Amino acid sequence: MPVTGLFDGMKATITQATGLTDDFIDDVDLRLQSLGYVIQDTDDWTVAFSIHKTVNAIKNECNVHAVPEGLTQVAVDMTCGDFLLTKKNSGQLLGFVLDLNSAALKQIQEGDTNVVFDVSSTSSHEQRLDSLIQYLLDYEKPQLVAYRRMKW
Repeated sequence: MPVTGLFDGMKATITQATGLTDDFIDDVDLRLQSLGYVIQDTDDWTVAFSIHKTVNAIKNECNVHAVPEGLTQVAVDMTCGDFLLTKKNSGQLLGFVLDLNSAALKQIQEGDTNVVFDVSSTSSHEQRLDSLIQYLLDYEKPQLVAYRRMKW
C-alpha cells in the first residue's frame, strides 16, 4: 500500500512542532490504511491534532522532551486510535471498512476436510470497533514505563 500523500502539506509543521520525522506521519498514514480506513482530503487537521495529542501524552507520561525512538510504533497506534475515536464520536467515520463479518474458527476436521466457523459472536459491530480502538489506544501503553523519567 503506498502512502497517500494527503498529509504532505502538514509534515513540515508537525515535524517542527513535535520533533518527529516525516516517516512517522507516513507510518500513521499506512497504519490507517492497513486497518481499512480510506484517508479523506479533510483528515489532515484531525490527524495532525491526534499526533500532537499523542506526542504530548507520551512526553508528559514519560517526563521527556521528545518521543523516544523505541516508542514510535506505540505513538503510531495511539495516534490512529485517537483519530478513529474522534471520527467515530463525531459521526464522521466514513470510508472505514473493518471486516466485522469474519468469524473465528470453531472446528477443523481433517478427514474429508470440514471447516466450521463460529458465527455466533455475541459482540456487535460497534463493540468490535470499540475493541479495536481501545486496543490501539491502550495495548502498548505499558511500554511507556521503560522510558519514564523521574520528576523533581
